[in-house]
Amino acid sequence: MNIENARKALEAYFEVPPTHCEPYGNGHINDTFVVADRKYILQRINTKVFPNVRVLMQNMVGVTSHILRKARANGEDVLRSTLTIIPTLDGRDFYMDDEGDCYRLCSFIEGAEARDRVEGVEDFYLCAKAFGRFQQMLSDYPAEELGEVIANFHNTPWRYENLMKAVEADVCGRLHEVEAEVAFARAREEFCHTLERAYAEGILPKRVTHNDTKLNNILFDINTSQPICVIDLDTIMPGYSVNDFGDAIRFGANTAAEDETDLTKVSLDLTLFEAHAKGFLEGCNGSLLEGEIALLPIGAMMMTLECGMRFLTDYLEGDVYFRTHRERHNLDRARNQFALVADMERKLPQMQEIVARLQK
Repeated sequence: MNIENARKALEAYFEVPPTHCEPYGNGHINDTFVVADRKYILQRINTKVFPNVRVLMQNMVGVTSHILRKARANGEDVLRSTLTIIPTLDGRDFYMDDEGDCYRLCSFIEGAEARDRVEGVEDFYLCAKAFGRFQQMLSDYPAEELGEVIANFHNTPWRYENLMKAVEADVCGRLHEVEAEVAFARAREEFCHTLERAYAEGILPKRVTHNDTKLNNILFDINTSQPICVIDLDTIMPGYSVNDFGDAIRFGANTAAEDETDLTKVSLDLTLFEAHAKGFLEGCNGSLLEGEIALLPIGAMMMTLECGMRFLTDYLEGDVYFRTHRERHNLDRARNQFALVADMERKLPQMQEIVARLQK
């Protein structure tokens, strides 16, 4: 983190730049600074991950402004309902310095904290309720007005095709190690198209989606432990609500860590699945279509399969995308996700029964 460059960026936001500016938080993508005695948050946007900052910020400003209007109309605390973007002195929503680094400034939300780990069923329920409420607040926002920050991010058929290209190229000579995993993906090629077909048939609409529905992307009130708002809005794009639901299940309802190598420990925790489904539906508060709700279990399976294919693709290509910490780390992750998919397939009737019961 370059604090001096961050301080220079603040000149674009203040006639007299604050003297207090120091690193904040433990994010892995953007550099974050707390400014002016915890009144503001300054972030340097990682342009390697997000090269189209203009589209990213247009999405972010549009969505947060919409939520603020809803919160104000509902008599809610607008300072805590969502992130508030502070414009530069000349009215722009981000600042680019001479080196091409891009910065944005937001108000600091007082009395709030993020949590890195799900400590129990209640945490997972509250996480789901917050993301469901996010969906509800944006259910009337025209998703077609949003730009794609990362093209084909949750396009599962496209991810499958990328895997097959990596298999054919085998640039690292690793294909002989992963024949079982490739066969697992191939056996599910038709399944990869399930959500796209549902969209084409009018069952599944495009909505505003967060695309990173983890617990640490929610702020909780320090005193009440209730969720306040959803943060980390860089990946807001048009998408499917069931994918936002499903990615949270993939990450939070696995009985093992994402890179656990003992696959006998990997399974879907149905208690956590039910808690998350309950919270998500309560948060959405009737804003989802009947067909969307029925596809929530498929969203969980789809996001898990997609993630496994991405890990496997990266392993075949030489570990060029995901950060690894040991030899065959991406392969371990792929096997883990595929084991979770297999368990979800076995438990699909139970997942469907849970969702149908909660829908009544």
